[in-house]
Amino acid sequence: MNDRRPDAPAVHNAASKWQVWLLAARPRTLPAAIAPVLVGTALAWSDGFFAPMPALAATIGALLLQILSNFANDYFDFVKGADSGERLGPTRVMAAGLLSALEMRMGMAAVVSLVALVGVYLIFVGGWPIFAVGVASLLAALLYTGGPFPFGYYGLGDLFVFIFFGLVAVSGTYFVQTGALSATVVMAAVALGALITAILVVNNLRDIETDAQAGKRTLAVLIGRRNTRRQYLILLGVAYALPFVLWIGFDRAPTVLLPLLSLPLAMQRAYSMYTETGTALNSLLAATTQLTLFYSLLFSIGVLF
Repeated sequence: MNDRRPDAPAVHNAASKWQVWLLAARPRTLPAAIAPVLVGTALAWSDGFFAPMPALAATIGALLLQILSNFANDYFDFVKGADSGERLGPTRVMAAGLLSALEMRMGMAAVVSLVALVGVYLIFVGGWPIFAVGVASLLAALLYTGGPFPFGYYGLGDLFVFIFFGLVAVSGTYFVQTGALSATVVMAAVALGALITAILVVNNLRDIETDAQAGKRTLAVLIGRRNTRRQYLILLGVAYALPFVLWIGFDRAPTVLLPLLSLPLAMQRAYSMYTETGTALNSLLAATTQLTLFYSLLFSIGVLF
């Protein structure tokens, strides 16, 4: 029986098969993986330690981990029955019948292999701390919705996204280029982690009803719509307060306040969070991702100058 969704592309040849894999990789989520690497590299450069090859490897590794997480979520949500026909988000390739379980497992294995190759180089550059961080990041990408205790199903997804796509991504990128960390780097990592977590918050608000029906107890399901919207505001507030902390508390140049130029965009996103529902939240999801990338670009420029 063909359960392919009407909005899913048909697969007729090898070229369209690549389109399916591209769909599974969810390109619109990838800027969120690049943003923390950009900030970590800018901080390293501003401290006189820019290393292009480790920076490039960190970028590739971050993108691969994001793709792996997307593949794993597609696979495990389908296997656990969380992806139903009532889902409001973009097409999931397994739920749409575009890839088989075997194909997706092979895809995940291929991405894990590529992550391992990049990891070997980064371990050579950064030492065994990078090995520990890399293994933890790999497991987090797979266990978000997989394994005996999928933390995304128990209200812990926000915390793990904040840690691995914010704190670890920014700090790890800085560390492989400098061999050290600083309080400034951690503060910047907190800001990026808050914004990237805000992306997940929009996703979970959109899916709050279908997740609850499927037994997927995200933080949004646990705390409800009103508090989920408040969580989004708090995360944006943290991101836009931290440049002031860096300027006043860590004696950074006033240019570190450059991300405030994106504050009007953040206010628009906050307004949409309170006014949009259903599939309209897909646009807010993309807009929050764009805001994260724009913030990181402004932050990087401000740090460099």
